Amino acid sequence: MPEQPTGPPGAGQTRRRGAALEDAILRAAADELAESGFSGLTMDKVAVRAGTNKNALYRRWPNRLALAVAAYRRIATTVQPPDTGSLRSDVLEWLRQANRYWSSPQGAILRELLAAAGGATELLTQLQEQSGEAAAAPWLTILGRAIARGEASPEALHPRVATVAMTLLRNEFVVRGAPTAPDEVLVEIVDEVYLPLVRGRSAPPA
Repeated sequence: MPEQPTGPPGAGQTRRRGAALEDAILRAAADELAESGFSGLTMDKVAVRAGTNKNALYRRWPNRLALAVAAYRRIATTVQPPDTGSLRSDVLEWLRQANRYWSSPQGAILRELLAAAGGATELLTQLQEQSGEAAAAPWLTILGRAIARGEASPEALHPRVATVAMTLLRNEFVVRGAPTAPDEVLVEIVDEVYLPLVRGRSAPPA
């Protein structure tokens, strides 16, 4: 169903529908998130910014959290993992990049959304696909390179093993509510948890 024309009557009015209307709404929601965070985002503000009505939003997303998650997925960026030639250096640098991101304004939006999603499994999955668990891919890449260099056993190449460092860092933000993680915490995660776990995943004796 197309939206109603917006603005004063006259020439130049258009009826947007389908993908064009959805794109306008998501761009408006992303702009609202960037300016005001999730706490300041309302369906009214997004509708006004997109030049549409609230019904057009509610036909696509049941509430502002679902809309905010969809908008966030559009603005999240993808970064290639480091390749320093050392597993420890790669993991530490990747954690430092993640720490900078989570401490940034965009990272603050993600933290708000994760907290607001609470037990909403579907929304949490959507956020984690963008920011965490599909981030298993670069972690597996880092670990795969280390295996190829002989720094780790092939038995270590498991998604839960690969991503445990990121999970621990995320806990610093989500569980502890830290605005940023000190670098010594990142070093501790790598040296006291991640590397011992990876090195302990060796083939069982014959």
